[in-house]
Amino acid sequence: MQIFGVDIGGSGIKGAPVDLDKGDLAQERFKVLTPHPATPDGVADGVRQVVDHFGWTGPVGLTFPGVITGGATVRTAANVDKSWIDTDARALFGEALGGLPVTVVNDADAAGVAEMHFGAGQGRRGTVILLTFGTGIGSAVFVDGTLVANTELGHLELDGHEAEKRASSKAKDDHDLSWEQWGRRVEKYLAHLEMLFSPELFILGGGVSRKAHKFLPVIKGVRAPIVPAQLQNNAGIVGAAMRAAEGA
Repeated sequence: MQIFGVDIGGSGIKGAPVDLDKGDLAQERFKVLTPHPATPDGVADGVRQVVDHFGWTGPVGLTFPGVITGGATVRTAANVDKSWIDTDARALFGEALGGLPVTVVNDADAAGVAEMHFGAGQGRRGTVILLTFGTGIGSAVFVDGTLVANTELGHLELDGHEAEKRASSKAKDDHDLSWEQWGRRVEKYLAHLEMLFSPELFILGGGVSRKAHKFLPVIKGVRAPIVPAQLQNNAGIVGAAMRAAEGA
């Protein structure tokens, strides 16, 4: 079974049909740049371009980098334009896609669902925390395999700042940090989360998961196992498609 997934990020909008039997992309993903400012109409047009690239005419699952309530309403917009707040994202994207069935989910929650079903979290019990490092830091928390939706752990305070302003991959680039320097910041952030939640496992996702060997050896002060996301930066696309399949 194939369903289309789209992952909306602060820097790019990417998508592809997903093979839900394998938990992998059925075709090579297509990506467009996220417009700046990332207004609702601008982002919706980017999503339309991605879906139209494949000539897709079925259900579409979309991630959004913010809290989504009721499967539709945007409540936060940390890394996109503030005009998103209180927008009915499901109606907006449905109209942009010519009436296709649309499912909208928080981006990190989607990535977490995919990793728990197909990736590094398979069969894991207790508390599992997935973190996506990109423009910000997204989080997905699972307790015995059940998602605690819409956590925003990237906004916890770290060194007097929001954690994502210190330890996201964007912060690494903005501050011109080496992998070792950035790894130390991630270590401090994970140690703070461990103190608060005592997880059995951390899964680190986002684009940096492809380069985990460059920073994971730096992280020493955390007891819980730390592993890179197996689906890497495709986890959000896969998870969005999974949620859309449930809705269909």
